[in-house]
Amino acid sequence: MTDPIADYLTRLRNAIQAKHRIVEIPASNLKKEITRILHEQGYVLHYKFVDDGPQGTIKIALKYDPVNKVNAIKKLIRVSTPGLRKYTGYKDMPRVLNGLGIAIVSTSQGVMTNKEACRLKVGGEVLCYVY
Repeated sequence: MTDPIADYLTRLRNAIQAKHRIVEIPASNLKKEITRILHEQGYVLHYKFVDDGPQGTIKIALKYDPVNKVNAIKKLIRVSTPGLRKYTGYKDMPRVLNGLGIAIVSTSQGVMTNKEACRLKVGGEVLCYVY
């Protein structure tokens, strides 16, 4: 697998499309941080890190609206790829869906949302958009 972040996003997209409640994804430190951000921003209901084997897994409980059965995540878009990295400074930080969505950015101070990166005045690699 050449792009584990794209695999992570694809597994989430497929689970949402199939209306699954829980999705299991192979763990890495970057994926754990992305999952933590998705939970803090209200896109994911719960998550749990399971240490089984050398790598471990992340179990993510997806968040659905109880009435309409619509998922909290409408779209997951991979921005920076291994073949074409997308970097941005804090002054040029992208606004996703006019501020309603988030961009997940990998900075020198860790993985954070675009709003946090602007507040801390750090730039970095734009990993994905979530809305």
